[in-house]
Amino acid sequence: MGSVRSVMVATAVVLAMTATFARAGTCPPADPKSVVAAMSGTYGAMMAHDSAAVSASFTSDFYAFDGGKRYDGAALPKLIADTQASGKTYVWSVRNPDVHITCDRATIAYVNVGSVTAAAGTIPRTWLESAILRFEEGRWRIEFLHSTRVAPAP
Repeated sequence: MGSVRSVMVATAVVLAMTATFARAGTCPPADPKSVVAAMSGTYGAMMAHDSAAVSASFTSDFYAFDGGKRYDGAALPKLIADTQASGKTYVWSVRNPDVHITCDRATIAYVNVGSVTAAAGTIPRTWLESAILRFEEGRWRIEFLHSTRVAPAP
């Protein structure tokens, strides 16, 4: 009876190890630069008015908190595109990123240093931002974005 129990325990351990190794095989490489590139690429697509690339940057359940409001799905990218169509030009960048990756999920916090240009001129802007990304279809996609504008220095 003892040897049967030992075999069952050994089998359970092997199965658990196999499942762990199989799960590890499904995780993308833990490369923080690829997460930063995903965020930067999204901003680049927005600045280039590339709506297909912008759409591909987000998960199907994407939402954002920006300017004290919640934006679901394509609402925030549409707001930005509409604002750009009215004559404003945005510049965004990802600075000082802090990236953490756990298998197919990543978090990033960073300083977005940029500007907004309109008929009256260019106004420098800085935002504190964070996002959650999910690895889907071979790439990092933004699942959630939070942005808080930094008040201008007095």
